[in-house]
Amino acid sequence: MLNQALLTLSNLDEETARAEIYGLLASLYYAPPDPELCKQLRAAVTDAPMAGGFLEEPWRALVAAARQFECEAIAQEYGTLFGGVGKPEVYLFGSYYLSGFLNEKPLAALRSDLAALGLERKEAMSETEDHLAYLCEVMRYLIAGDDVQVANLAQQQLFFARHLQPWAPRLCDALAQHPAAQFYRALAAFTQAFLSVEAQGFDMLD
Repeated sequence: MLNQALLTLSNLDEETARAEIYGLLASLYYAPPDPELCKQLRAAVTDAPMAGGFLEEPWRALVAAARQFECEAIAQEYGTLFGGVGKPEVYLFGSYYLSGFLNEKPLAALRSDLAALGLERKEAMSETEDHLAYLCEVMRYLIAGDDVQVANLAQQQLFFARHLQPWAPRLCDALAQHPAAQFYRALAAFTQAFLSVEAQGFDMLD
């Protein structure tokens, strides 16, 4: 998904960098990073991936964590936190944080909004649409997509406010506090910082 763009995020224009960051988050939350993505992360520049110093330290910490832990250890950590039979240690689904249960009204509202955008979950994807990875991929599309009727700033702001901002910071807090989180604690800190920058940017549009 990211190819070599991850190595030079700090050299991209702001909109392309935003799209690439959402793509990176989608990859890292959907599944453990494969060896190629681990290699890209370790080789990534440690300058802030977007203009401004707020993201620089959490980005450096994420790259440092990728360099510190072997790919197999990160995969094991992913399984510990998000996998297993029954209740995971940390949920990645918006419905859980918004209603306390999976597959509830927030998911139905999300599906309605996705349909209005002309988007639907691919059958190959095993998780429901309120999975953080899916929502990040939608944001990436709304930034980088070719259909300007859908992929535009107004749609980004609306989707973010409805389907990410109300709960994703709580997921980041849960990861930051979990004793088994190491690489994913660094990822949570970067995610939290990036979502904060996004929220501030959208607030300036009002």
